[in-house]
Amino acid sequence: MNKFHGTGVALVTPFNADGSVDFDGLKKLINYQIDGKVEYLVSLGTTGETATLNKDEKKKIWAFTAEINNGRLPLIAGIGGNNTAEVVQEIKDFDGSLGYDAILSASPYYNKPTQEGIYQHYKAISEATDLAVLLYNVPGRTASNVSAETTCRLATDCKNIIGTKEASGNFDQFNQIMRDKPADFMLISGDDPVALPMIALGAVGVISVVGNAIPLSFSEMIRLCLKGDFKAAQAMHLKMVEFTRLVFEEGNPAGIKAALKYFNVCGDQVRLPLVPASGRLAQLISTQIKQISI
Repeated sequence: MNKFHGTGVALVTPFNADGSVDFDGLKKLINYQIDGKVEYLVSLGTTGETATLNKDEKKKIWAFTAEINNGRLPLIAGIGGNNTAEVVQEIKDFDGSLGYDAILSASPYYNKPTQEGIYQHYKAISEATDLAVLLYNVPGRTASNVSAETTCRLATDCKNIIGTKEASGNFDQFNQIMRDKPADFMLISGDDPVALPMIALGAVGVISVVGNAIPLSFSEMIRLCLKGDFKAAQAMHLKMVEFTRLVFEEGNPAGIKAALKYFNVCGDQVRLPLVPASGRLAQLISTQIKQISI
């Protein structure tokens, strides 16, 4: 699945001032990513504030994203949750004619399942679709970790589980996955700040948040890593470190939406319980963008 090597961007969901989905902003965002030379798009990952979207909104966003993309880049749909039966049904109801290439599914949050529970959850997802499936391990949000052993077990047992978006921050775990995984199973960084060292370990790229705002610079840095030119990549990485730190300072996606507002791609509105980035942070982000000439 080389189509998922490089930079995938977890698209934000733009909102109008009244809280409705801003489809004009979403169109601009999709074209902004394509012009920025990213390798693929993730529609309605957790950065897309999926927890606050109803089923009808999700269906409209998936369809609209596919329409605007028009086959230009590979597409991944984010479908996850902590009720396995509900996730399986949502996957079965997903419109396969839209042209999506894979499903990205976050490990169940709040329930804190055992490793066997996590395995059975993903096995049920795998059996519910003919599409490729990417695991998403983000313990900081889910309160449980998908271990290296469980990841590799799923990779071996479920042939359509083709990779994992790893955001555990645990390099020992990354090492174990790289050592024990099937040869064609993909380790993908789920953390922008550590994408470079993860690629040095063998990751094939990143599913990025900051790429929403700086797709050209960030995707070029990732391509340099994949070419093995870490000296040039390191210079770009260090240039973007402070911008990346600021983007996440008040949570995701408030910071990245402040950056997108600066670039006039879409507004900075988010849905409660999230609130927009503070004026102080928005100013720091805009100042940082000017300093690094992105």
